[in-house]
Amino acid sequence: MTKRKSAFLIAMSGGSGSGKSTLMSVIAGLEKPTSGDVIIDGQDITHMDEDALALFRRGRVGIVFQSFHLIPTMTALENVAVPLELLGKANAFDLAAAELEVVGLADRMDHYPGQLSGGEQQRVALARAMAPSPGLLLADEPTGNLDASTGQSIIELMFDLHDRRDTTLVLITHDSGLANRCGRVVQLRDGQVFEDNASIEGAA
Repeated sequence: MTKRKSAFLIAMSGGSGSGKSTLMSVIAGLEKPTSGDVIIDGQDITHMDEDALALFRRGRVGIVFQSFHLIPTMTALENVAVPLELLGKANAFDLAAAELEVVGLADRMDHYPGQLSGGEQQRVALARAMAPSPGLLLADEPTGNLDASTGQSIIELMFDLHDRRDTTLVLITHDSGLANRCGRVVQLRDGQVFEDNASIEGAA
């Protein structure tokens, strides 16, 4: 029997306006739920204030947004180093450089976001999210602003990092084909979960 991994690959799927991004924001502690509790890694984050949530996310939760959210006045290297510096890593820039090499941007480290293509910016965003080695990576339509070929390369890179680093990946997508590549698929409609294949063998 193959040993079960401790990290999972989960898709949250649904049409536009179904509540996918809102649910991701609730999981990340960026928005408060109207009811219920949010428990991440055994810790209830529901009633934490903004400072406590920021401290909780730091090093534990990585987020990749559809629109990248890079700091325009910082180079790719500096963008990736930010979360590492916040963690107090003395070798933040060495670690950031290594992450950029992993995503294939060793030759673009000194470029600013405005000098990078959309695909390159998303790779920087992914490197920044993965740099602190979080246990949970949330990706909100990470290929939505990219062409099909570039988007596919980003997805394959994310899946590869999930496998190699044993990081739970929650992928928000409206693409049913992509969702079905994940071990668990949670489908939303009008802000409600209407289907969840968690009972299927191998799902998280």
